[in-house]
Amino acid sequence: MKWFGSRLKIQIGVVLVLGMCLIAIFASVLSPHDPYTQNLMLRLRPPVWADRGSWAHPLGTDNLGRDLLSRLIYGSRLSIVVGLMAMVVALSVGTTLGLLAGYVGGRTEQAIMRFADAYQAIPEILLAIVVVAVFGGGVTVLVLVLGFAGWETYTRVAFNLTRSLRERPFVEAAIASGGGGRYVMWRHILPQMSPVLTVIATLQVGQLILQETALSFLGLGLPPPTATWGNILAEGRDRLLVAPWIANFAGCAIVLLVLGVNLLGNGLRETLDPRRADRR
Repeated sequence: MKWFGSRLKIQIGVVLVLGMCLIAIFASVLSPHDPYTQNLMLRLRPPVWADRGSWAHPLGTDNLGRDLLSRLIYGSRLSIVVGLMAMVVALSVGTTLGLLAGYVGGRTEQAIMRFADAYQAIPEILLAIVVVAVFGGGVTVLVLVLGFAGWETYTRVAFNLTRSLRERPFVEAAIASGGGGRYVMWRHILPQMSPVLTVIATLQVGQLILQETALSFLGLGLPPPTATWGNILAEGRDRLLVAPWIANFAGCAIVLLVLGVNLLGNGLRETLDPRRADRR
């Protein structure tokens, strides 16, 4: 990620992420076909540039004759929504616990941070697989599972920053002026750590999208025929030699979105971190 400067990273990341978000928002307008309409007479049609391809299905069709471009467009909705909502859950839970542990201290700190230490020993994707296998793969379950699987990072960062910030003069002045603990935490400490949390949240969205795709690929995400990139990738895996375009296009969509998120996150990190040597 050191090939070009932070400003160019942010620009490329914004273009990719914003483009994917616009595609997801206007999926019903941009999609040339219903993503769930089947036509077995048109099954496994190749992309338009290959033999037997046509502009009616620019990226070809899948095993059931469904338009691949339409399914990819609608699949972007679920991947982005699940990734963003799970990030919000992880950010809210982790930041709240970290603030409490760092500001209150004592037994509260010990209970929260020791629980975070124990939780760190559990692989996130393994926990997600177990919970989804037990409770099913609905959108709500995926969001909660992926969100609660990623809270620990925010807790540690918020805890360390809170311990550092609570000794600053502006916090001491707020306390001396009669500000309560809740007021000091949310009005004085939290805004100071928001740049760091923003960078972590941005980078985590890409990880959560990959985790959601992995669960769908393993058959533990949203059940077929729901149009998700993981489901499309799983369908393409079974026909990789016959119809490689199915898996290839789904993989390219995932790569572009995650690449955009990571470029944006790395660019923000370099821009907001005053200690980096390249900020001169």
